Amino acid sequence: MSKKPIGIFDSGYGGLTVLKEIVKQLPQYDYLYLGDNARAPYGTRSFETVYEYTLECVKKLFEMDCELVVLACNTASAKALRNIQQKDLPHLAPDKRVLGVIRPTTEVVGNYTKTNHIGVLGTSGTIASNSYKIEIGKFFPEIVVHQEACPMWVPLVENNEFESEGADYFIKKNLDHLFEQGNKIDTIILGCTHYPLLINKIKKHLPQGITVLSQGEIVAASLTDYLKRHAEIEGKLSKGGTLECLTTDSPENFDKAASIFTGASVHSKHIDL
Repeated sequence: MSKKPIGIFDSGYGGLTVLKEIVKQLPQYDYLYLGDNARAPYGTRSFETVYEYTLECVKKLFEMDCELVVLACNTASAKALRNIQQKDLPHLAPDKRVLGVIRPTTEVVGNYTKTNHIGVLGTSGTIASNSYKIEIGKFFPEIVVHQEACPMWVPLVENNEFESEGADYFIKKNLDHLFEQGNKIDTIILGCTHYPLLINKIKKHLPQGITVLSQGEIVAASLTDYLKRHAEIEGKLSKGGTLECLTTDSPENFDKAASIFTGASVHSKHIDL
């Protein structure tokens, strides 16, 4: 049987925090991770550009025999997923599937909040899209969503400054802004896959009793459930327990930074789109 891995796509490194949890819960499958590092970050780019780049990467993963692709990137999920699912898949690859990271999180957030006031932290692009507000409104219309764009957080992580005093300054600043919008917030969604690396700093500057939701475990649990419900997709996936990482930029740079996200050594290959 030829290898048919699950494709995991991200604009850069953040999706590795999701991949790590997916592999932990579903170690039997083969995985192919693609980081579009040469064109990162996506967070500040237009809807049209993010859609174009994401579709290009999804097509590449399809060419490499991925039957299922997870957009492990909030910006891509916010700005490109719906168009790809509704406009492109029907004629491009009707038997393949593309999933995102926003819907799994919004489906369960109501199980955590008692005040019905939640906060969403994300990149400028994700926040501007209002994707979290829209999706949460579908499942839990009674929930009030407060949002805060945190444009400095991704650079802090990618430059390995997430334990620095500078990180404290920007994290506290953004959290203060968030709680100025609503002091009833009791649950916060980390709406960027980089942010789990900042979890200790985030909790340090939060009031007591606030629940913080990272996406990795939630997305992994959702994917597990999806595969149970969709035997027609699950049956096509190869099960060799392998992982291959690809980057559109320098493999040396990718490997060095990726180890921050995975806690293990990474050996990637360069790929041209």
